[in-house]
Amino acid sequence: VVKTGGHIYVPFGPFPAILFMPVVAITGPATADQLETGIDALLAAADVAMCWLLMTRLGVRSLVDRLFLCLLLGFSTQVWWVTTRGGVWHTGHLVTVFLTLWALWEVFGRGRAWLIGLLFGAAFLTRAPIILAAPAVALLLPEVRPAMGRLLRGGLRAAGDRARADRLADVRAILQPWTLLAVGLLPALAFFLWYNAVRFGSPFESGYGLAALPGWLVALRAQGLFSVAHLGMNLDLLLWKLPTQIPAFPYLKPDGLGLSILVTSPGLLLAVRAPWRDPRAWLLLAATVLALLPNLLYYGGGWLQYGYRYALDAIPFAMALAGMAAARHGVGWPWRLLILAGVVVGLGGVYWAYHL
Repeated sequence: VVKTGGHIYVPFGPFPAILFMPVVAITGPATADQLETGIDALLAAADVAMCWLLMTRLGVRSLVDRLFLCLLLGFSTQVWWVTTRGGVWHTGHLVTVFLTLWALWEVFGRGRAWLIGLLFGAAFLTRAPIILAAPAVALLLPEVRPAMGRLLRGGLRAAGDRARADRLADVRAILQPWTLLAVGLLPALAFFLWYNAVRFGSPFESGYGLAALPGWLVALRAQGLFSVAHLGMNLDLLLWKLPTQIPAFPYLKPDGLGLSILVTSPGLLLAVRAPWRDPRAWLLLAATVLALLPNLLYYGGGWLQYGYRYALDAIPFAMALAGMAAARHGVGWPWRLLILAGVVVGLGGVYWAYHL
């Protein structure tokens, strides 16, 4: 928390609070707090439902394949853990996953840039790292990709008035949806700056640099709120962290700091089978990396967690890659077994949510 000016604030993104203002107004804050567990469960269900719709739009025809991909998101990522554990910061993860999946559903459908901008703006007001994926999403817009491709192929060569007119048409075809995307996105950015200024006196102070922390986190933050000094720690939490052996049931125990995504979500490796000749796959990979990057440089690490919960900012893009792979190759039994193995690991998170 941040204590300043006689007030107590939390630095978490404000959109979930805005979203649930009607619930608080109807039930009162005490009852709304008691309803949080049920609300998180509904949000997790909505995430899975939106995953189903996205997989359908990506061309995954098999109902069984879609079911396994939804199992992957809902029960083999930190969606299950954050739903079980509860807490307003975890609610933010669930909201961001839903908004990002919805935005991708729109990108691969009607591609209304203003709506995608609004969704990304709301996601940014929930989990700020998602904003770094916006440039890749801007290049994914249906009108932009073909026009950009023609411009890149044509280069800057002048070949008569007709060629120049075609290039100008392509430039307009790019700038129009980008303008609409910005129109949708800018209100959230403006609100973010205003909200920070009102609370903390500076539009660029989110509160994360002011929050009261235990001593060991204060020492990490002193190295920089975002710094390459934290990269090794976060890569370990994301990729390499394993549970330790204990003599009693269940014989393996996570430490609450993290657990390798290769253990919790091995089915996400299906994304490597995406059709890499399709430029959209590379843009989704770029969005995955860009959304994950600030988390890897962040001092906080994500504790307390089963897995690496910050990966949820990037997982919708990885799920879209997995969906593209499934649309091309299906989800064969080796991949289904990997997904089921991740579900078993996720079930362990239900136990450890109450025993760490």
